[in-house]
Amino acid sequence: MSEHAQSLNAAVDDSIVKGSQKVIFASSLGTVFEWYDFFLYGALAAVISKQFFAGVNDTTAFIFALMAFAAGFVVRPFGALVFGRLGDMIGRKYTFLATIILMGLATFAVGLLPNYASIGIAAPIILVALRMLQGLALGGEYGGAATYVAEHAPQGKRGLHTSWIQSTATLGLLLSLLVVLACRYFTGDQFEVWGWRLPFLLSIVLLGISTWIRMSLHESPAFLKMKEEGRASKAPIRESFGTWENLKVVLIALFSINAGQAVTFYAAQFYVLFFLTQFLKMDPALANSLLIISVVIGAPMFIFFGWLSDKVGRKPVLMLGLLLATLLYFPIFKALAHYANPAIDQASRQAPISVTADPATCTFQFDPVGKARFDSPCDKVKTFLVKQGLPYSSIAAPAGSPVQVSVGEVKIEGFDEAALRGAVTLAGYPQQADTQNVNKPMVVLLIVALILIAAMCYGPLAALMVELFPTRIRYTSMSLPYHIGNGWFGGFLPTVSFALVVYTGDIFYGLWYPVLITGVSLVVGLLCLRETRDVDINHG
Repeated sequence: MSEHAQSLNAAVDDSIVKGSQKVIFASSLGTVFEWYDFFLYGALAAVISKQFFAGVNDTTAFIFALMAFAAGFVVRPFGALVFGRLGDMIGRKYTFLATIILMGLATFAVGLLPNYASIGIAAPIILVALRMLQGLALGGEYGGAATYVAEHAPQGKRGLHTSWIQSTATLGLLLSLLVVLACRYFTGDQFEVWGWRLPFLLSIVLLGISTWIRMSLHESPAFLKMKEEGRASKAPIRESFGTWENLKVVLIALFSINAGQAVTFYAAQFYVLFFLTQFLKMDPALANSLLIISVVIGAPMFIFFGWLSDKVGRKPVLMLGLLLATLLYFPIFKALAHYANPAIDQASRQAPISVTADPATCTFQFDPVGKARFDSPCDKVKTFLVKQGLPYSSIAAPAGSPVQVSVGEVKIEGFDEAALRGAVTLAGYPQQADTQNVNKPMVVLLIVALILIAAMCYGPLAALMVELFPTRIRYTSMSLPYHIGNGWFGGFLPTVSFALVVYTGDIFYGLWYPVLITGVSLVVGLLCLRETRDVDINHG
């Protein structure tokens, strides 16, 4: 080969590399900003519960705040259908340009929304509506970005290239936590009054940057080739879900990996924060700081496992992540309790709390309209224990029996708040986690372990999903199972798990939700999921 030909090939290769880098950077940066917008709500759930759900009791307010968080996830599959169809018909670029504009405007509006004290019930209603708009936007965003990057990636490097899109969710969470932390610092005591609005209002700046970047991108070559050859689908929704051949793949994708992957991600980056602050009573600023450190350490793992899936295959990496989640969630969270709040862990071992009562006199204390009265002695006892963040077990007594609380060897008949406070204090139960006694390195290590498990399940996911479906219906087909998995199975994790803990009094009981889902996904994946690493994605 002549020197001229060699230099020409080198120039072409260099151009391809630079083009790929631009695609990855532009797609990833926009997606980071979109995840930032979406995750702000989760980082501020405790503040939002006070601002927008002030008309109900504290426990109900927090569950409501988590339900509003989940509302954004409920509509994500519908966004996947709407924007997936557009992406398969008019193109990848313009569709995910529209989604980021919708997301940014909805987030900015949350920062301007009057609270419950100002406009009453209209405040939470509008908040939920804005969350649903965010969910619709995110439903179209991920499939577009993942498809766009994968269709630009060279054969043998799709796992590595798309893993940058996978890492954006973690980076978006990191950005949201950092911005919230900075706003807390600069506004001080005013943060819960008005300072919490600043992170939402700042999103308008990020919207401008990401829109400008995405305007400079070109359409996916695989999509353009398909359009030129006349292979574009005229009815991508019907083709995706109306034929058993493709619907079967959609169902396998949902139940083999997307549902399981979703709960690993939200357990590692959201539920762990709720667990530390709500159940272990850790200072929120400290919990956020430790999570930020853990995310910084764990974020590169998403890239690593995407790269690894190019070498050993998608399925082995994904299945190992699901197996570890199923086996290790209970031990990891129990270790977190031990190292994050050793006093409450020791007290619960030495002087466990139990509530013995007639089940008919105890109710699940979720009050949607703020009108219910929890007046029975059993309800008052459990309300006290939940508000104090004290773990307890419930024991059924014969009908008509009075409630009895046991704190170690101390037994208290009926509801006697003074006696209860004295007993739990004597037993060594702390009101808050002592910051000095938190084993910070071990807490970070355990959170990193959770992120590592999530990275195994999430890093190779985009490449796998793109490879499972043909070009003409790829955006639609991959978006729906992804967003049902992440929107419904994953998005409801904090809400369902928190409610289970409140109902049982066992701070670890909520873990049964993610463990059962990862277990089912592992079995379905081992039996039904095919390896996709070497497929040609430019056909079909």
